[in-house]
Amino acid sequence: MSGNPLRPEDFLELVQRSKRGRLKLYIGFAAGVGKTYRMLEEAHALKARGTDVVIGFVETHGREDTAKLIEGLEVVPRRKVEYRGITVEEMDLEAVLARRPAIAVVDELAHTNVPGSKNRKRYQDVIELLDAGINVIGAFNIQHLESLNDTVERVTNVVVRETVPDSFLKQADQIVNLDLAVEDLHERLRAGKIYAADKVPWALEHFFQQDNLGTLRELALREVAESLDRTGIEKRRAEQPVRARRPRARVLVCISSFSPRAAVLLRRGSRLAGRLNTDWFVVWVETPKEAPHLIDAAQQRFLHDNIELARELGAEVVKLQGSDPVAAILDFARSHSVGHIVIGRSHQPWWKQLLGRSVPLRLVREAAGFDVHIVSFEEPDVERGD
Repeated sequence: MSGNPLRPEDFLELVQRSKRGRLKLYIGFAAGVGKTYRMLEEAHALKARGTDVVIGFVETHGREDTAKLIEGLEVVPRRKVEYRGITVEEMDLEAVLARRPAIAVVDELAHTNVPGSKNRKRYQDVIELLDAGINVIGAFNIQHLESLNDTVERVTNVVVRETVPDSFLKQADQIVNLDLAVEDLHERLRAGKIYAADKVPWALEHFFQQDNLGTLRELALREVAESLDRTGIEKRRAEQPVRARRPRARVLVCISSFSPRAAVLLRRGSRLAGRLNTDWFVVWVETPKEAPHLIDAAQQRFLHDNIELARELGAEVVKLQGSDPVAAILDFARSHSVGHIVIGRSHQPWWKQLLGRSVPLRLVREAAGFDVHIVSFEEPDVERGD
């Protein structure tokens, strides 16, 4: 584990000072680094101090050492749901709320709940627990962080379907990185402590390759370090007199009404805003030809999905209106303390770009005083409204 180990009593002090639930997260770079094990150890330590702690949901994945740690802890029975002929077990959110413990342990926060559940994702269940004043200790792997989705796919050639938005990570009061040497993780894998023996060769040839794990480990270390830096900066900023606080340059991400690859832009903007520890906006310009009654269902679907993703990532989403997208974007940027503008590379024909109708090229030319970040996509896609 990197940095301050954050003892159970440290989290307990936070719990005692708060009305809304507090959130502590254990983050790792792969299965088997010990997140669930450490959460259960902490649960025992808290119980020994007289704290009312329960297990909301923990998945042992057949690991004997982890399963033994559940003994002696109260487990809220899971909710069983029939789905397509299969019995699926989920965390029983209503039962945990009714039990109202001081602390609930909840594993695998990126999990997608079975259709028909109150919330689509387990991290949303956790938000309900926090809002109800229940403190939560949870865990997930770094590859499930939404803003890293493209990076993880590029590095590992694995598409991670289940993600946790960065806005959820920012709600954490404490973050602990469970670090482990890649060689030690491989040793655990070969010893059958992570997966069954028949799955080990496949894992070593795919996700658990040396280079993949090394990169994911670096991402986890960097993300936790940046989160701690952001927390420290916010604390120091809060202690300054209001007059002494300098405005921070905000980030502005520009999308069009039809942006099949806008998710890449949104994740890039989220990462940039996170590193700068600043707020960020997502805007699209509704031109006269893109009024709601003029765009087709596919455009509306893309726009809706992109807006939802932007909000999950923690952006403020703004619709602008105007016949000239560049003028509308720059007017908004100047009036909202924006310092960085993020936009995708144009896929218009070269002759249109030479005629000055490309939004990215016009922004580069006209955005004096702003840093303009042009994101290039690995695969060609169709962009309208540029």
